[in-house]
Amino acid sequence: MYRFIINRIVGPSNYVQGRTFHTAVCLSFFEMDKKGGHQSISKKKISARQTIRDGLKEIKNEIKSWSSEVRESLEMDPIMSLPLPGEVDLQWQFNDKSNLDDWIVTSDKDHNEGYSTCSLGLSPVGKGLFTGNLSTELVKDGKVKKAGYCNMKSIRPMKSFKRDSFHDWSCYTHLVMRVRGDGRTYMITLGSAGYFDVNWHDQFHFALFTRGGPYWQISKIPFSKFYLTSKGRIQDTQEPVPLQRITSFGITAGDKINGPFRLEIDYVGLEFDPSHTEKSAYEQYKVPYFYAGY
Repeated sequence: MYRFIINRIVGPSNYVQGRTFHTAVCLSFFEMDKKGGHQSISKKKISARQTIRDGLKEIKNEIKSWSSEVRESLEMDPIMSLPLPGEVDLQWQFNDKSNLDDWIVTSDKDHNEGYSTCSLGLSPVGKGLFTGNLSTELVKDGKVKKAGYCNMKSIRPMKSFKRDSFHDWSCYTHLVMRVRGDGRTYMITLGSAGYFDVNWHDQFHFALFTRGGPYWQISKIPFSKFYLTSKGRIQDTQEPVPLQRITSFGITAGDKINGPFRLEIDYVGLEFDPSHTEKSAYEQYKVPYFYAGY
């Protein structure tokens, strides 16, 4: 277990050679915060009495949610739920203001780490519009060394009584998006936070290249192309995306180019392609934990 934690946090090669330029090395076995210390600066404190009152008010709605979950599990037909080849099953669609409530939009300014700003709304044609301004200017606090990112992230699915749930995409092979960009390169993020603290920050990434101009584009990306990172660091040991345990989907603007950005989104969907049999596009080798001379 000790070797596994060292491999995930600092990487086996960096640990053996004794490099110390990393800024987020954890020296303990326990990760204190699921957000890695990135708490909002506008977080309000709520008293214990008010928390209990709010919880009692939610019991009725949670019981309704639980009963609907049980009913859905009994009525679901597994045969009808199988995806058909070539059809795009929409996961998120941006055609109404109510759809925007399922997303969290943040930037480095929200955490007092920069001056970038962003927002998510509807475009003049009624589609989702992720727009803002990137700034790589550093906050003069002596701690922040890099700045310039904006992010939109889906809210994690939850079961009744605040139980964690997951998106199950195990029947699909491709992520499909219909977007209209500005020529920038964006980053797509698939969250797959595990049960143990060492897996809380596991994410899978791949780039979204936009053409710019007035025309829409359909980006079809195989899940096998996504690569594993932990706290933003690419891991030496890669693994396929756990499609049965997706916790979130996100788009990040952070190409280090100062100025405004604009990404219009129609939908985010999933597709099954039976001809695509690749599990992972990256080598599945095991890195030795100890080297000669250590």
